[in-house]
Amino acid sequence: MGAALLRPSPTPPRLRHLLRRLLSTAAGPSRLLPLPAASARLLVRPRVAAAAAVAPPPPLRRNGVAVRAFMASTAASEAMQEKRVAGEYTAANVQVLEALDGVRTRPGMYIGSTGSRGLHHLVYEILDNAVDEAQAGYANKINVILHDDNSVSVTDNGRGIPTDIHPQTKKSCVETVLTLMHAGGKFGGSKSGYSVSGGLHGVGLSVVNALSEALEVTVWRDGKEYRQNYSRGKAITTLTSRILSDESSSRQGTCIRFWPDKHIFTTTIDFDFNMISGRIRELAFLNPELTITLTKEGQDSQVQHNEYCYAGGLVEYVKWLNTDKKPLHDPIAFRREMDGITLDVSLQWCSDSYSDTVLGYANSIRTIDGGTHIDGLKASLTRTINNLAKKSKAIKDKDISLSGEHVREGMTCIISVKVPNPEFEGQTKTRLGNPEVRRIVEQSVQENLTEYLELHPDVLDLILSKSLNALKAALAAKRARELVRTKSVLKSSSLPGKLADCASTNPEESEIFIVEGDSAGGSAKQGRDRKFQAILPLRGKILNIERKDEAALYKSEEIQNLIVALGLGVKGEDFNKEALRYHKIVILTDADVDGAHIRTLLLTFFFRYQKALFDEGCIYVGVPPLYKVERGKQVHYCYDDADLKELVNTFPTNASYHIQRFKGLGEMMPAQLWETTMDPERRLLKQLKVEDAAEANVVFSSLMGTRVDVRKQLIQNAASMVNLEHLDI
Repeated sequence: MGAALLRPSPTPPRLRHLLRRLLSTAAGPSRLLPLPAASARLLVRPRVAAAAAVAPPPPLRRNGVAVRAFMASTAASEAMQEKRVAGEYTAANVQVLEALDGVRTRPGMYIGSTGSRGLHHLVYEILDNAVDEAQAGYANKINVILHDDNSVSVTDNGRGIPTDIHPQTKKSCVETVLTLMHAGGKFGGSKSGYSVSGGLHGVGLSVVNALSEALEVTVWRDGKEYRQNYSRGKAITTLTSRILSDESSSRQGTCIRFWPDKHIFTTTIDFDFNMISGRIRELAFLNPELTITLTKEGQDSQVQHNEYCYAGGLVEYVKWLNTDKKPLHDPIAFRREMDGITLDVSLQWCSDSYSDTVLGYANSIRTIDGGTHIDGLKASLTRTINNLAKKSKAIKDKDISLSGEHVREGMTCIISVKVPNPEFEGQTKTRLGNPEVRRIVEQSVQENLTEYLELHPDVLDLILSKSLNALKAALAAKRARELVRTKSVLKSSSLPGKLADCASTNPEESEIFIVEGDSAGGSAKQGRDRKFQAILPLRGKILNIERKDEAALYKSEEIQNLIVALGLGVKGEDFNKEALRYHKIVILTDADVDGAHIRTLLLTFFFRYQKALFDEGCIYVGVPPLYKVERGKQVHYCYDDADLKELVNTFPTNASYHIQRFKGLGEMMPAQLWETTMDPERRLLKQLKVEDAAEANVVFSSLMGTRVDVRKQLIQNAASMVNLEHLDI
């Protein structure tokens, strides 16, 4: 999960000037600003203005009705005429951006953002091109290197980009695909170079080129090595070639090395080894005949190197996801090819899991927003299990049927489809839209799953037992569920008694602080801004829902309070952001072991109950200061030991000062809590987002699941990394 630090800044001069002209006060939404290259933090600058110093003249009254008087002057008329001329819209106002200039002007349209996410998307675009060669059967090895000069190189042993002259552009094919939009060999049809690919629009490679201050391409093909250099989307050298030696004359493939443009990205150019590793692991699971290596160069020979190759494919993927769980059976897996579409599915139920994990891929690209393949899988799965349950007499009442939520409880499933002409939504390809895929998936899942479970009745009994237990838990919790559903979050009488609500009814500007205990709750209630800040104190540690079923979930009073106070609705239902009472949910706990545990329990609850909260950017962690340093009349707050050391080093050697370590939020005065942790202009917040759902699922299962041996092994392995002075004992 990625964290972005939010720290406000002064009002922009342009906004202050505009507001003075309007003689009114206003407050607008926050906006993200670019950072200096040395920092990876995002700044938020709220637009706030003070009331105008000059009051307008009293209005005239005519027949009892107020009338505003307007006076014209020569200066005003001239200003209006100049504005009219400046506002003319002619052909001279229409800009035509040549080649890749449009990509540099609006990079977010192509890579999602200009932050860390967009930066890593550049790597994925080049990596996906190399994987397309493997899916076509022409490559089996890909090497990714994160160089110490902040560049990335991706090398494959595929066919190599064609180097001959393109008949339309009269340039080499290498230069054509690197400098022109919608130029590539993946548009389908008889002339396409790929039967199946993740690249569809012919813009991936050219976008990376446009957003790089430098790019080098090397192609090995036809016994020669070809090289060419580019900068910000334009070729700066011609395509050169040399004949390979006899030993390497058979070498084929492509190497792309690029340096992202510092003027485009708002974050420091720093590639995360673990983030890229997660994407590569996915690709290796999805393409069992492919080997991918990832290397990160470092100083003093500190090199990280991993190799990924999973011959078992999706079966190994499911086993990896369920490493820390108790499977009910061996993974079920099948493959089906129909009408040119290839379907791979692997699934497994676990006894100690009470949520489902369904990951969908189309042409090796993760479809985080689902699509027709996911819809077809869920519908067919529910229908098939219900048919088998009634056929085996496990459900005797004809009026009772298992819902999709009951069937999928404890299930981990990976579905991968290879579609010749996929219909993705946007360049980032987060949802598959082909209607024919749903039909094929539904038919294939029903036929293959029915055949397997009829041949393995013991597995069917285990799955049905798990699903029926989920149904019983749901029925046992029905009264609590209905209570949650029917309680109106707009009526104060139905809200938890300990909730100190805010005055604002606009969720976009409202925020809630979930604090630890009544002591911290009391300070927070006194120190908050009642206009937009709500406080919800928790009594002790909430339920660990990773180990509990739905019935226990709804019986917990603290969980009930969270659900009702936030407006989360019922688990399993589609997320509705409009129903949320606060769009900013801040977890504020003490800086000790108990505080960290409560924070982890809350994160587990939000991830399992409504993961969309992370996707929508609603979850934050407040960062209270750890130390208060008083020197004379000056007071400083430090958030960690590094801050404290840096501050103390600025004092003279003979300086006298006092250091106070805060053990809990309850020790802080309301004014201190507001000043350091709750004031939007001075506080530090970490916004939490899920970058890799599969990795996050494994982490929550390992740390919060029922298997103690896994956590014990984790503690033993990490024991050497612990600084004993930092232990809270």
